[in-house]
Amino acid sequence: MVNVTYDASGDLMSPSGGVFNMGDIAWTLASTALVWIMIPGVGFFYSGLLRRKNALNMIYLSMMTVAMVSFQWFFWGYSLAFSDTASPYIGNLKFFGLRNVLDQPSIASPRVPAIVFCVFQLMFAAITPMIAIGAVAERSRLGPLLAFVFAWSTLVYDPIACWTWNVKGWSYVLGGLDFAGGTPVHISSGTAALAISLYLGKRRGYGTERLAYKPHNTTYVVLGTAFLWFGWFGFNGGSALSANLRATQACIVTNLAASVGGLTWMFWDYRLERKWSVVGFCSGAISGLVAITPGSGYVGSPAAVLFGFMAGTVCNFATQLKFIFKFDDTLDIFASHAIGGIVGNILTGLFAQASVAGADGITTIPGGWLDHNYRQLGIQLADSVSGLAYSFVMTTIILWIMHFIPGLRLRCDEETEILGVDDAEMGEFAYDFVGVESELMPRAEYNIGTSDGGRELRHTAATTSQISEQEKDTKHSSAEA
Repeated sequence: MVNVTYDASGDLMSPSGGVFNMGDIAWTLASTALVWIMIPGVGFFYSGLLRRKNALNMIYLSMMTVAMVSFQWFFWGYSLAFSDTASPYIGNLKFFGLRNVLDQPSIASPRVPAIVFCVFQLMFAAITPMIAIGAVAERSRLGPLLAFVFAWSTLVYDPIACWTWNVKGWSYVLGGLDFAGGTPVHISSGTAALAISLYLGKRRGYGTERLAYKPHNTTYVVLGTAFLWFGWFGFNGGSALSANLRATQACIVTNLAASVGGLTWMFWDYRLERKWSVVGFCSGAISGLVAITPGSGYVGSPAAVLFGFMAGTVCNFATQLKFIFKFDDTLDIFASHAIGGIVGNILTGLFAQASVAGADGITTIPGGWLDHNYRQLGIQLADSVSGLAYSFVMTTIILWIMHFIPGLRLRCDEETEILGVDDAEMGEFAYDFVGVESELMPRAEYNIGTSDGGRELRHTAATTSQISEQEKDTKHSSAEA
C-alpha cells in the first residue's frame, strides 16, 4: 500500500519523491475518458459510410480493439513504449505487467504519476489500430483481427510511440515536435490501412456501379464525427498533462482547425455537385483534426486556420490517389490520416513557436521557421518518412506471416462478401428492418404477421380485397364486443 500525503497546497506527495498536482491529475483522467469515446466514434463513422450489410462489424471492431489493446498495454505495451531504460527505438520489459507503475513521476511530466500517464496513453494505443483496421471493410474475417491488433500494436505502434515520445527515443532526442500523435497515431495507422488494402485486394465488383454506393447511414457519420470532435479536446488538450494555458491553447486550435477543415472540404465538394455535403463536412473536420494533432501544443491560432485549410484541401484531393494507383481503400483512411498527418508534421515544422510551447511554464523548444529554426522542417520530414516506411513494411510483414498460418488469413471468401460480414461472421445485424419496411412499403403490399419464427416479420403480398376483408372482420368483431 502506498503511503501518500498532501502538502499545504493540496498537492499529492508520494514516498517515491513525486509531488503531483491534483488538478493536473483530474484533467488528465478526464481527457482519458474523452479519448475513450473517440474509439466507438471511429466505429460509428466507418459504419455509416459502408453498406447496411456490413454496418455492425465496424462498431464491434471498435469495442474489440479497446479490449485487446487494453490487455496488450497491461501485458507489455506500456513497457515497450515508455520504459525509462529504453533504446532509441523500443523499450524493454522493465514495466512488464505494469510492475512498479504507480506513484513514480511519469516519464512525460513530473506533475502526474506514472499510472495516470499510463492509462491516458492506453487510449492512444487503442484508437490507432482501430483507425487502421477500417481498411478491412466489407472483405475480412473478424477472428484473425484479434491476433492482428495484438501483433500490430506490439510491432508497429509501440516502437513508433517510443521513438517519438519517450525521452530516450531517437526522434525525441533529435528534436522532433509531435504533441499528440501525428506520426505514432495518424501516419502509422493511415499507412497500415494502405498496406492492408493492398494485401486484401479489391472488393467484389470493384470498378463497377455496384460499389458506387452512398453511405447507408449519414446520421452515423455525423454521430461518429461528433464523438471524435468532442473527444479530440482530450486527445490534444490532455496531451499537455496539465490544466494550464498550453492545454487551453491546444483546445482552441483543435476546434479551429476542425472547423476550417470541414468548411474547406465541403466547399471543394460543392464545386463538383452543387450540393452541401454533410459527409464532406465531416471528412474535412476529421482531416483538420488529424493535421492539427502534432502541432496543437506548438502553434498559435492563426496557424490553425492554415492547418485546417491545407488539410481540407490536400486530403480531399488525396482521395483520388486510390483511383490513380487502383487500390481499394474503402474509407479513404490513407488520404485522411497518413496524408493529413504528414501535412500536420510539415506545418508544425514551419509554424511551431517557442512562446506557445512555453505557455505551460516548463517546455522550451527552439521553435520552427517562424522562430528562424530552419532545421526543424528537416527533422519533421525525417520523422514522417520513418513512420510511414516502418509502418508500411512491418504491417505488410505481419499480414503475410498471418497469411501462411492456418486460421489467421484475413481475406474472407466470396460468399461472405456477397452475404455481408455481419450475417456471415456475426449472425447479427445493425438494424431491425420491420418498422422501416412497413413504413416504406405501399399499404397494399404487406400483411401484418409473423411466420417461421424468424427475427423479422415476413412481408407477403396481399390484394386490396384481402385487406378490405380483414378490416371488415376487425370492425365486425369490435361491434360484437
